Amino acid sequence: MGRLPSVFVSHGSPMHALQPGPAGEAWAALGRRIGRPRAIVIASAHWETDRPLLTGAARPQTIHDFYNFPEPLYRLRYPAPGAPEVAQHAKELLLGKGFDARIDPARGLDHGAWSPLLYMYPDADVPVVQLSIQPQLGTQHHVDVGKALRRLAEENVLVIGSGHLTHNLRDWARGQGQPTPYAREFQEWVLERIHHRKLAELVQYRSLSPHGVRAHPSDEHFLPLFVALGAAGEGTPERVYDAIDSGVLAMDAYVFH
Repeated sequence: MGRLPSVFVSHGSPMHALQPGPAGEAWAALGRRIGRPRAIVIASAHWETDRPLLTGAARPQTIHDFYNFPEPLYRLRYPAPGAPEVAQHAKELLLGKGFDARIDPARGLDHGAWSPLLYMYPDADVPVVQLSIQPQLGTQHHVDVGKALRRLAEENVLVIGSGHLTHNLRDWARGQGQPTPYAREFQEWVLERIHHRKLAELVQYRSLSPHGVRAHPSDEHFLPLFVALGAAGEGTPERVYDAIDSGVLAMDAYVFH
């Protein structure tokens, strides 16, 4: 068994769980391509804490962390088992690098985790551990979290960051249909930095990129990308999906070999 890649996905609106469209097809293709790992550790933009936390439940619940969506969405369940021993191992890896990591024994999986996994691994037979993010600690912190977890890829555990390549909900609410120039420009700036391994520039995206602050008025949906980047091996990065939803929400997915 070779080393697994790490992955970043843009999880989209909760409605993608019901109406996945091309993004769902891309997630399904990604799951087929990677194959079935021993377990998944997924960092979701929707779990914000002051230190790294990992879900320790043996049977994590499906959390419906959204409001005013169609009723069928609230009936969806993703009954994947947890992986308490993987959570414990990940905690020890983080502790070993100086992070004050903890286990949350009760928390379930939010839609940032289960929405793409519903299509990547539709049988819900791969154990899942969710990892929290710490928005107040910035981008480099999340690179370092990913680096601390890099060994998991050698143990057939798939590390995923689930967020968004752009995430300006105020622009999204305006209902612009065509991809806006700023979203495209930011998307391509990120692609170029990833392919040329300019991680130091990515870490400073808010000051160095075109439209970084507009693309991400707050950091939380971009931070899972940095976890995936930190967990990556030395192979060539690959963008496996790119689209812009509702004109402003870039749906890019990356595989980091």
